[in-house]
Amino acid sequence: MLRLRLKVLGCPRRVLALTDTPRPDCPNCQGTGGTEEPYAYPDTGEYWGSGWEFCPCWTAWTRPLLPLPRLPRWLRRTPPGYSNEPPF
Repeated sequence: MLRLRLKVLGCPRRVLALTDTPRPDCPNCQGTGGTEEPYAYPDTGEYWGSGWEFCPCWTAWTRPLLPLPRLPRWLRRTPPGYSNEPPF
């Protein structure tokens, strides 16, 4: 059963998309949608990376619905520049 929700994606351009959510009471993943599996080198045991295995209670798909308009240039916020100089 699908549990649909709206999500804002921002790949090349912001878009409103319809996605599925994991089942919150799933005994396998406890609502996270999958399990993380850490990998190690076989001979030394050092950390190699991790992989993600999706739980069957969740289908990881998104369907774009509607492109969102861009903000005008004068409304876009730029991060303030920080300086240790006095303001005079």
